[in-house]
Amino acid sequence: MISKARLNEIPDIHRLLAEYSGEWNILPRSLAELYRFVRDFFVYRQDGQGPILGIAALHVFWEDLGEIRSLMVIPVHQRRGIGRQLVQSCLEEARTLGLKKIFVLTDRLDFFERLGFQEFPREQLHPRIWADCVKCLKFPHCDEIPMVLDLPETL
Repeated sequence: MISKARLNEIPDIHRLLAEYSGEWNILPRSLAELYRFVRDFFVYRQDGQGPILGIAALHVFWEDLGEIRSLMVIPVHQRRGIGRQLVQSCLEEARTLGLKKIFVLTDRLDFFERLGFQEFPREQLHPRIWADCVKCLKFPHCDEIPMVLDLPETL
């Protein structure tokens, strides 16, 4: 079951990001960042109970642009549709907020293509998007591909 993250879940989200950031090619985040952006995060727990098995965040960049970031599912729980559900939750919230376009930086092209995302030229992304990239171990040699989804106003 997917729900919005709560403040008391931030330490678990922090631990998951730290533990799997290298394996998942996602940025680790400081506790301060996670508390500041708690409203961005969704968590998945089986039947709404037990440990967090997956997370994703929808970050608003501008009046019509958002990013899905920090998407990860614990490896033993992958291929069960959890990642897809987390992305769908982010997209539903994006529509509610009035966002028109969602992007991801990813090395999992096939996953996002199945959800309707398309590759997008790196140089056409707004420069503010790259601000977090300096925190990445791979900076400035990024191997992630920008992908964009134009959001229809209705589901």
